[in-house]
Amino acid sequence: MAAAPGAYEASLPAVPEWLNKGDNAWQLTAATFVGIQSMPGLVVLYGSIVKKKWAVNSAFMALYAYASSLLVWVLVAFRMAFGERLLPFWGKAGVALSQGYLIRRASLPATAHDDKPRTEPFYPEATLVLFQFEFAAITLVLLAGSVLGRMNIKAWMAFTPLWLLFSYTVGAFSLWGGGFLYHWGVIDYSGGYVIHLSSGVAGFTAAYWVGPRLKSDRERFSPNNILLMIVGGGLLWMGWAGFNGGAPYTANIAASMAVLNTNVSAATSLLTWTCLDVIFFSKPSVIGAVQGMMTGLVCITPGAGLVQTWAAVIMGVFAGSVPWFTMMILHKKSALLMKVDDTLAVFHTHAVAGLLGGVLTGLLATPELLEIESPVPGLRGAFYGGGIGQLGKQLAGAAFVVAWNVVVTSLILLAIGLVIPLRMPDDQLMIGDDAAHGEEAYALWGDGEKFDATRHDTARVGGGMERDGSVEQRLAGMGARGVTIQL
Repeated sequence: MAAAPGAYEASLPAVPEWLNKGDNAWQLTAATFVGIQSMPGLVVLYGSIVKKKWAVNSAFMALYAYASSLLVWVLVAFRMAFGERLLPFWGKAGVALSQGYLIRRASLPATAHDDKPRTEPFYPEATLVLFQFEFAAITLVLLAGSVLGRMNIKAWMAFTPLWLLFSYTVGAFSLWGGGFLYHWGVIDYSGGYVIHLSSGVAGFTAAYWVGPRLKSDRERFSPNNILLMIVGGGLLWMGWAGFNGGAPYTANIAASMAVLNTNVSAATSLLTWTCLDVIFFSKPSVIGAVQGMMTGLVCITPGAGLVQTWAAVIMGVFAGSVPWFTMMILHKKSALLMKVDDTLAVFHTHAVAGLLGGVLTGLLATPELLEIESPVPGLRGAFYGGGIGQLGKQLAGAAFVVAWNVVVTSLILLAIGLVIPLRMPDDQLMIGDDAAHGEEAYALWGDGEKFDATRHDTARVGGGMERDGSVEQRLAGMGARGVTIQL
């Protein structure tokens, strides 16, 4: 009989006794799924859901956030979020780059609780660093959705590492890494608060400080490619299997429940949102369907591996109706919501849906699944005998996340604004991608082709500025100034 391949020999140095190959393989797979949600999922979705002139800029903001987050993460941020305790809400900073640190067994040193030992997954630290990075990165990418179409790209480049360091790491350590909310028993299975509530609140805050888009863009901001938008949304949905399925750090029962519940909630929410669109507006909106899908994914996240599947259906119904109401009805009646230009309605699809999911988890989480996942003994949803106490913890945890993000996001942006303008000037906002990057998403005519007023509704004048008004008005104005139209 032939000898087993080296990879299957348990005695090799690459296969220490503590390594579980199944857990390691699943965790690396889950990390890849989450990464696909950002790259290319949200990059494609952002580049296609915005007006044509903002396609490149919107996609690049997501791309840059993903790349910049990785370096900050391994240099200092990972251990601030999952290292040894420094403060009740923060871990000690440190690098995650050396071989000695990354090939040892993964450990979350601050998670030990009473007689329960600290969490130590059965794979290397490098796997945990990668998996948690994908969560950190997608949080910033989601936040970007609030400020698309006007934020100065240089200000965004300065903002991403600072927000990751001073906001994300605090939420992650407090709820996941062994901070005070973790030990108190606030439940956030996979990021309803750490990722979605924080990105929605921080995005809304950032939108306030950056300022609004041009009036013409706010009034009409049609997607440049709805089919690609659906592709991006589909990658987001499928990638959520890793998002929620990887949260237990092992391929266990909770992971299976989480993946099933995630899909059930997303489908239910999409259908609920679509039905409401038909009832109130007579037509099913494709953009609305994608938003409903997203709110279903967000809402189930804080309890995906902790609730029964019938509860996932209930959460999906709430996810497709409550954010729909806040976006379609309440938003138009609130002076504050109308004033702040949240480009992709991240506040509604993530902050509202994330908070809703956290509250519903406090009601519907089962004691059996919580026993698998939580270090705090005796936790259970209010419907299973947990009483009002668990619901109070969920609300208190949300209040901390909201308050921290409003304050820290504001301070970061005010500091950046002293050096770099947060918003592009109006003349550049008229142009979009060409002003921000010197590049455009679509070449709509051949090299050297003459401008044909019957085919194109925009003209490029004096270095690429796109002007409003009819084609005839622009052509007449150019002729009066002796400008030759050559594209």
